[in-house]
Amino acid sequence: MDTISSTPTHCPYCALQCGMNLTPLAEGGVEVSERADFPVNQGALCGKGRTAAEVLAPGVRLTSPLVRRNGRLVEAGWTEALDLVAERLGSTRAAYGADALGVFGGGGLTNEKAYTLGKFARVVLGTSQIDYNGRFCMSSAAAAGTLAFGLDRGLPFPLADIPKTGCVILVGSNLAETMPPSLRYFRELRENGGTLIVVDPRRTRTAEQADLHLAPRPGTDLALALGLLHLVVAEGRTDEAYIRERTTGWAEARAAAMAHWPEYVERITGVPVPRLREAVRLFCEPEAAMVLTARGPEQQSKGTDTVGAWINLCLATGRAGRPLSGYGCLTGQGNGQGGREHGQKADQLPGYRKLDDPAARRHVAEVWGVAPDSLPGPGRSAYELLDALGKDIRALLLMGSNPVVSAPRAAHIEERIKSLDFLAVCDVVLSETAELADVVLPVTQWAEETGTTTSLEGRVLLRRQAVTPPPGVHSDLYVLHELAARLGVEKGFPTDPEEVFTELRRASAGGPADYSGITYRRLAEEDGVFWPCPEPAETGPGTGRPERSVAGAGADRSVAGAGADRSVAGAGADRSVAGAGADRPEPAEDVSDTAGPEPLEATPGVLHPGTPRLFLDRFATDDGRARFANVTHRPTAEEPDAEYPLILTTGRVVAQYQSGAQTRRVTELNTAAPGPFVELHPRLAARIGAAEGDPVTVVSRRGRATAPARITSAIRPDTLFMPFHWPGAGRANTLTNPALDPTSRMPEFKSCAVRVETAAEAT
Repeated sequence: MDTISSTPTHCPYCALQCGMNLTPLAEGGVEVSERADFPVNQGALCGKGRTAAEVLAPGVRLTSPLVRRNGRLVEAGWTEALDLVAERLGSTRAAYGADALGVFGGGGLTNEKAYTLGKFARVVLGTSQIDYNGRFCMSSAAAAGTLAFGLDRGLPFPLADIPKTGCVILVGSNLAETMPPSLRYFRELRENGGTLIVVDPRRTRTAEQADLHLAPRPGTDLALALGLLHLVVAEGRTDEAYIRERTTGWAEARAAAMAHWPEYVERITGVPVPRLREAVRLFCEPEAAMVLTARGPEQQSKGTDTVGAWINLCLATGRAGRPLSGYGCLTGQGNGQGGREHGQKADQLPGYRKLDDPAARRHVAEVWGVAPDSLPGPGRSAYELLDALGKDIRALLLMGSNPVVSAPRAAHIEERIKSLDFLAVCDVVLSETAELADVVLPVTQWAEETGTTTSLEGRVLLRRQAVTPPPGVHSDLYVLHELAARLGVEKGFPTDPEEVFTELRRASAGGPADYSGITYRRLAEEDGVFWPCPEPAETGPGTGRPERSVAGAGADRSVAGAGADRSVAGAGADRSVAGAGADRPEPAEDVSDTAGPEPLEATPGVLHPGTPRLFLDRFATDDGRARFANVTHRPTAEEPDAEYPLILTTGRVVAQYQSGAQTRRVTELNTAAPGPFVELHPRLAARIGAAEGDPVTVVSRRGRATAPARITSAIRPDTLFMPFHWPGAGRANTLTNPALDPTSRMPEFKSCAVRVETAAEAT
């Protein structure tokens, strides 16, 4: 078979960003093959990754702009489509003001696209009304991590550290289905003598791998974490020296935990006291341990507090900011980490700066060539923005998201979208949301463009263009460039992704997520670079970098900190917040060293190695100490009652991804997971008279969804489960509750009160 040379790149789906090779075939099509040299997946790919190239086919993806005429979307030219979008955005702003324009992005956009979209909203449109679907993903973990540590990065250590720790508590993650190649790290953990504890109301494929499975009632993870901390205190397992030297707020957190005695926690969660005690023993006996959370504890109206309680467990036992220990979040979307760092979130500017910070506004405004006062303030969070459509927000530009399927209370959001005066959507396929648009612009996807993403490890990666996009398809950067020009901003919106990344580096310089020392060349040569990574002190030969200090010296050094030739652990009380490792991004074999060479000074022309491990010396707070969260259990926003006696929780299946807009177009994946289902316990099925495969209807206060019954003892008798990948009658998010976490503004996807009926009852 004749082929053209292959291109090393990364999968477009989850935050593992698995390495793969793409080879255009002489007879047409693209072959996906393993890329064993990339350390994260070492060649392994799940079914979604293996079949990712099928969405590149012209018969699957959009290849021409669509404009609505007489109620129907019909093909149009780019000039007509862009002129129409610009005219409608401009006329809406003139009639109703800048905040009548909304912008909604996605966690799958590259860093370059996310950065440019945020800049476009604030500089060209002048609107504060921008957010993205990543708000629905890991925002509670981000909020809790920032409150505790002063900095949020999904994992503060590489995945390669997991097999070397002593115990991992995995809370609310079914990674065997959501990111299958990562499961090897947990298998290696157990092969090395470590233990795995899985917290999940269902006995999932991941829970089947565990040494201990805790199955709490959905929405009670906060009580569970507090109960475990109570036992840690009662059994004398706290690390008092660590608490004194590296934390604040312990007295309040301890008092809150002591109010959650084991029997009380058992009544709330349904987890027996002996299993609580066993979890504490497994977690505390090894020298090192980790807690990793995912959407289960995070997608709650108390998600920030819940994650804070799990962080408390790490802090009380001295398991954060130490080698092979810590708290981490398993970020979900492909660029969920980078997507929230560079400005498409309602309250943030590039570099993970806060939009209401005057210094941050000055820095970014200077890079953008605008006055700081011209930048709008923080806007609405994702659900609140969507809920305002057709009311305060009259026109919406949407990129890389499908809220008709993915938003909570989805039927209501669908109506809000339909009530808009104007909707423009940039997408690869005609999603359910795009079908409602006035203009649809076909844009390039991962294999047809170059750009960067940031994985769940905080590893910035280069995704390379491997194939030429079909005629009539342009990048999102081209769309924003053309719209900016039509709206009167001729400069500042380049279409070349490397040029955008160069500006992003300047905008992020000095911020918490500092990318200024990262270049496309480094990403290609080093298989990614962990942020923070400041630029060299001075321009070195051929570097082309502006002057700036790497980290400084002494106690006042930056978050980035450590030097190129240090051991992972480093030495001395003055070491940086980051505590970065050796002169390569991969972890050294032994990460428990306690001494090493002196930290790197601001040496002209010396490249910062990146920061695989954060917080080994100090946390990114003003005083360098981590902060305990003062939290206590409270009920979910919607507890079961006589009318709605059951709990619905939602999640993913291995063959589909997010709203399914792309994976539902792949034959192999649809064969494996052809449609929605309702998972229920045999006792519940017997009570309502449902057999395997019978259609059942789940009813909440927001609507109804009907799908075949899947009967299994792997779920609690008081709980139902539905995957959320499908539209139509089986749309799980028709049912979900948009109650928001007060800090993160995360909706409560993981728990709502429902009842279930057979088809006969439903009629």
